[in-house]
Amino acid sequence: MSPVPVPADCVDGFTEAFHNRPERFLDPSMRGCQSAWGFVDPVAVDRGLARLRSDLESGAWEDRYGELRRQPTFVGALRLITALPAGIARVDLGG
Repeated sequence: MSPVPVPADCVDGFTEAFHNRPERFLDPSMRGCQSAWGFVDPVAVDRGLARLRSDLESGAWEDRYGELRRQPTFVGALRLITALPAGIARVDLGG
């Protein structure tokens, strides 16, 4: 299992692709493309989005998480899981 760094300019639509562009979560069409939002209570979504909007407008988000906008990559929850069929020896390529 290996962490997968997400580049700052990632254009894919998965949630962590917007780690440095939280304002994208305020767009309903963007959220509609991410399945995770369907698992969250709509009242909690509305409450969280209102707080995010407020934090972005006040600068509180930037104060707390602004470093994310300046990082070239973000290592979050994404992991690459690799496995070999039984009987195949693993080769360490270094690095």
